[in-house]
Amino acid sequence: MADNLTPLSAVLSPHEGKGINKKYIEIILDEGIPVYCLNKNSKKERLMPFKSLYGSYSINFWLQSSEWDYFLTSEYLEKLKEKAIEKTGAWELYSPAEKKAPAAKPESKEEETLEELVSDPGYGREYSVFAEMSTEKKVERLNKNKQRLNDLAALKNKDPDVVVEALVDTTKDAALINHTVLAEAIQLGDDEAKKITQDIVDSTNEMIKSSAQLLTDDFFNNDLMKTLVEKSNGTIVQHMTRVYLNGVAFLAYYNNLVTTSSTIQKLRISFAHKYRDFYHRLLPHVDIEKIVLERVFMGGMRAITPDIFFKWAVGFLIHDIGKASAIQYHEGEAAYNRSTVIEHVKTGYKSIMTKTNYPMEASLITGYHHEYYGSPDGYGYFRAYLDQYKKTNPDAKQDYCITFDLEPILDYQALAYFPAKVLEIIDVFDSVTDPKRVYRKAMTSKEALAMIHTEFVEKHHKVDPILLDIFDSFIREKEGLSFID
Repeated sequence: MADNLTPLSAVLSPHEGKGINKKYIEIILDEGIPVYCLNKNSKKERLMPFKSLYGSYSINFWLQSSEWDYFLTSEYLEKLKEKAIEKTGAWELYSPAEKKAPAAKPESKEEETLEELVSDPGYGREYSVFAEMSTEKKVERLNKNKQRLNDLAALKNKDPDVVVEALVDTTKDAALINHTVLAEAIQLGDDEAKKITQDIVDSTNEMIKSSAQLLTDDFFNNDLMKTLVEKSNGTIVQHMTRVYLNGVAFLAYYNNLVTTSSTIQKLRISFAHKYRDFYHRLLPHVDIEKIVLERVFMGGMRAITPDIFFKWAVGFLIHDIGKASAIQYHEGEAAYNRSTVIEHVKTGYKSIMTKTNYPMEASLITGYHHEYYGSPDGYGYFRAYLDQYKKTNPDAKQDYCITFDLEPILDYQALAYFPAKVLEIIDVFDSVTDPKRVYRKAMTSKEALAMIHTEFVEKHHKVDPILLDIFDSFIREKEGLSFID
């Protein structure tokens, strides 16, 4: 097969890393062209998505010293050639002699170094590729990704590495596509915006169902989370990807817990001494003896039905859709601008609510996932709406802490919406464990869980203690952590 291979460096790096061919990279990303990988020692062969290597390793991975060599097969080189001619009217493949020539100084923006090309810290190096796609192309990409996931789901014996790559890649694509579409739609009138986003909404909803099914089948996939960490470079889209995948896996874990174990009964037994005081501070008008599990979770804790599960999964995916690239969460005062941070919630909520036909559940998750039970450190639309409601209904009280349903949160019967409270925990956990945190060293999972318990439950009543304890168990079981610190 060696005769049919062309070194990737000969195509993308004609001058030892200088003058990276930006156009070819964009085409490879856009067309999903894979790379043929050959292990120098074992001679093991793998066909890997270019963007997986591009996002996981060094930004010019094909030039770095490693045990692997990287090539394009003749089939995919021909595809790249055709697309290059179609898009730029030209094709040039550098010869090995040209490759060894002295590095030429970039003459224009088109020949900038790859470091300059990928310098955006917000939505990452692939954003411009998706931004330039037509809506039809974006829908086509989402549909292809859905099919990719469906094909995997149909297999009896799944290769874990293949599943991991598919889940990470398809989620990243969906997050980027939705952000580029909303960035355009927000400039339009509501009716026109909903019209141009409808196909994206429909395709994303269908892709989420396929993705969530794979996650539900194996919510303890340690390789998945390890891969997510390895792929993380701190960009917003990767945060959105990790939160979505961890969030859906946690919902599946929660469902399994409440339907197949004695968890609810154990919570009732420990409720009085472990949780009651916390919730009484939230519901001071309710007699403390009447604060029970069913008062905390309106109607009692229950499993999440499939239709609601998928709607919440969409909300997890697009929760930070309005986030500006400059925002870094939980990084310290140097990075924190409260007005900017709050604005992303408003932008995301308004965009989804008025410019798309995404389910209301997804909109509320976006707008309510930083409420923190009314803590001064929190923010979001629900508290503003609640304040207005109280002005016209001064005697009205919230008699429940959390609701699974829309009506009680819209009618101000409860203090919080279940998926938003879940997302608060996962959002904070992901931010402080991100290995590429800018201002502070990333915490281990144990350190993060301990910090959230102390700062967000004991010192300040922000996240829900019962949901946090369930999430704590989820992380510890998934990562094999000890329950005794």
